[in-house]
Amino acid sequence: MSSDVDVEVSALAINVTVPEELRWTDTRRGEEFLLTTLNVRLLPDGSLAAKAYGRPTAGGRGAYVSFRVPDRPELAGLVSAAADRAAELWAAHRGPG
Repeated sequence: MSSDVDVEVSALAINVTVPEELRWTDTRRGEEFLLTTLNVRLLPDGSLAAKAYGRPTAGGRGAYVSFRVPDRPELAGLVSAAADRAAELWAAHRGPG
């Protein structure tokens, strides 16, 4: 691709596994979920947004429902560290396989 083409990136998101010691539960529609994964998005202004996903504690697949990430310093640190790590990985890419 030539350098004079303006490339528009519409989304940049990563999935992050929440370490066991940072996992939490939340309830949606009367069902309790254990939150084990974060989806972190880089917004156009450079800030980060995160949503949490998990599985019902009673078992089964359950619905694919997003949850707010609690305002806890250790979770904010995980989001920030994950974005930093993703930036390192993206910067080191070797092009299409």
